[in-house]
Amino acid sequence: MAFGITRGELDEWKERANRGEIALLTHLWYDKRFPEHRTVTKAACADRNKLIAWGQSYGLKPEWLHHRETFSHFDLLGAHQQEILHAEGKLGQLERFSDGASLERTRVRSRRRFK
Repeated sequence: MAFGITRGELDEWKERANRGEIALLTHLWYDKRFPEHRTVTKAACADRNKLIAWGQSYGLKPEWLHHRETFSHFDLLGAHQQEILHAEGKLGQLERFSDGASLERTRVRSRRRFK
């Protein structure tokens, strides 16, 4: 279940994914399997092959892809989430749900990892 985003943000994410763009959307989230994570970023695209290639550029495995009728997506959590959002220039999506302390460490790691 998604929390902390507006209907407009969700609709915009779906529209971008349906146009074949890599669309990122971060929201508050709870799943008892991952109690240490408060947020998830959904990386989606209607073009499955494009999404797989994008994910592989960040070390994501194709088998981690969630296959859906409308469009597939990756769930990004923790360090992968922070590093990818930083590399994509979208860290603000996560900052709105965070105190910022751990994000500064991510900025430093990401600069080294994705150069």
